[in-house]
Amino acid sequence: MSGVADSRLVLAVDLGTSGCKCALVSLEGQVLAWAFRPVALQVAGTRAEQDAEHWWQAFLGAAGEVLADAGLRPRVAAVCCSTQTEVTLCLDQRGQPLGPAMSWLDARGATAIARRTRGRLLNIEGYSPWRLLHWLRLTGGVPSATGRDSAGHMAYVRDEQPELYERTHKFVNALDFLNLRLTGRLCATHDSILTAWVTDNRDPRHPRYHEGLLRWLGIERDKLPDLVASTDILGPLRPEVAQALGLGAGVPVVAGAVDNSAVAVGAAVSDHAPHLYLGTSSWLGAHVPAMKTDVWHKIAAVPCAVPGRYLAMALQSTAGANLSFLRDRVLYHPDELASDEEHPAVYEVMNQIAARVPPGARGLIYTPWLSGERTPVDDPRLRAGLLNLSLEHSREDIFRAFLEGVALNTRWMMDPFCRFLGREPEVVTAVGGGAQSDVWCQIIADVTGRAIRQPPQPIQANALGATFIAGVGIGAYASLDDTARLQRTRRTYEPTPALRNLYADKFAQFKEVRRRLAPLYHRLNAPAHPGRAAA
Repeated sequence: MSGVADSRLVLAVDLGTSGCKCALVSLEGQVLAWAFRPVALQVAGTRAEQDAEHWWQAFLGAAGEVLADAGLRPRVAAVCCSTQTEVTLCLDQRGQPLGPAMSWLDARGATAIARRTRGRLLNIEGYSPWRLLHWLRLTGGVPSATGRDSAGHMAYVRDEQPELYERTHKFVNALDFLNLRLTGRLCATHDSILTAWVTDNRDPRHPRYHEGLLRWLGIERDKLPDLVASTDILGPLRPEVAQALGLGAGVPVVAGAVDNSAVAVGAAVSDHAPHLYLGTSSWLGAHVPAMKTDVWHKIAAVPCAVPGRYLAMALQSTAGANLSFLRDRVLYHPDELASDEEHPAVYEVMNQIAARVPPGARGLIYTPWLSGERTPVDDPRLRAGLLNLSLEHSREDIFRAFLEGVALNTRWMMDPFCRFLGREPEVVTAVGGGAQSDVWCQIIADVTGRAIRQPPQPIQANALGATFIAGVGIGAYASLDDTARLQRTRRTYEPTPALRNLYADKFAQFKEVRRRLAPLYHRLNAPAHPGRAAA
């Protein structure tokens, strides 16, 4: 780029589980406007669904708010989306949803995917050795035994809803749906198709569908979208969408990425530089030069938004969801949450309450497995619990225990993740809504023993990532590596040496709780009808 400041803006879209955020971001990484619209999640047993039309209306509302300043609209040079992933939506031939989208929390596909992955006699971690070997060799990963990824969802529709399967023209992810609505073009990015586990990913620049993997999953190639790179321009905004937003019809839409890929670009694009995302769910990620898998700890390096590179990922099922649960089900009655102005956001409350309690939460231990766990064990039957509670404990102690519980779980997946990277990183970048909390960042530094870097606006990492991806698409940057200079730091939290032994002991207790209670959780949460997942 030249020394002249680029005044162009990107309309960056971040569709998460809780709702849709939109931002106007400069190509220098400055957020000029930001808005949010919520989207409901319907959960019943193993079912977890969202209405795709609600995604679209949330986008229109949030985008309309950030574009309210007519003076900024002419500067918008691109639109780019980042969305939740492992979401599956069935579309008809007109591109219309045939029903609600299956969320990444939807586990109805567990039995259907087991039919495709298990061997008759010998299994490794629940997988046929032959199929496990080939999935790992070709894709870098394997369908989740929980049934919560795209492979599990499609297998469930194929087996349990054959009429819906026959009516389905295309299976798409949330990103693919938004891009279709924006441009009229039906396609999938290399990362949005990833957890269908039907692409040969050995060449990260050119993943392609693999006929053998499609046969194993039992899905016809014609029911899946064509593939594009995250930095590809899909085309201009559809005229009716451009008119609704007050933008020119020629504004290009860049393909974008799913949330973990976009966050990785916005947080730390350099190889082996790890980041921790703290949102509804959580993950550790880092770009790496080669495809690799740790099947024992459920860590994989897979295609991402950075051309020619892979993204190493370790996934934690619920992080901020624990705090939302505490806020919505314990701290406040739902009627009390009608106005955000009357009640501070949960992360502001966290700073006030948790800071009153000494490290260790006075002996309380919280396990944050509200929806099972994925790394370093893939166990959907684990559940959250608060242990060692006594009459001496207060609400403040419980809140601190929740924060420490997520931090302990992060340490649990961080140890094998660092071994996967082959190095001990000195600093981990924290992003997402939870990373806005000074208290939580310090707790994570103390519990994990690693410095935590906090960007100025950690909740906007998705928007920054989408902006940087769009910048490459429209030629503002030569490559995504050029955006490393735009990543800024608000503060770095160093581990407190005096707390090292305290949290080492608490971490040992945390792992012992899992080891001892896992058999009980497996009995308590066994399917109602063995061998058949709940509908």
